[in-house]
Amino acid sequence: MPQDMPPVGGYTSVQYKRNVPARGFKPVYYLVGMHMIMAYGFYKYFHGVREQRELAREKIWSRLYLTPLLQAEEDRDQVRRHLADKAREKELLGTEQKIYNSDRFIRPTYVYTPSKVTQ
Repeated sequence: MPQDMPPVGGYTSVQYKRNVPARGFKPVYYLVGMHMIMAYGFYKYFHGVREQRELAREKIWSRLYLTPLLQAEEDRDQVRRHLADKAREKELLGTEQKIYNSDRFIRPTYVYTPSKVTQ
């Protein structure tokens, strides 16, 4: 009995997996794209943080420079109110009376504000 031999050139290959065409890009392109997007995001983030820090510094310096001006404005307002109170007291009582035992000025803890402005 002769033994069966493969044909000359061999058998044809057996297709054992699906022949599905590749869709989309190669994974390395997605990885590169993701890294580029992240790099752009970090770039914008760090520039935004730098700008916010600069704006905060500017805000602090503006408050430092405006504090004396606002304090002087408040002092002027208190002097004006004090002189108006003295004038009103003199008008009502006829004379200036000393109501405190000291001549030292004590900053008021509250400020009287009338409900309507009279001039």
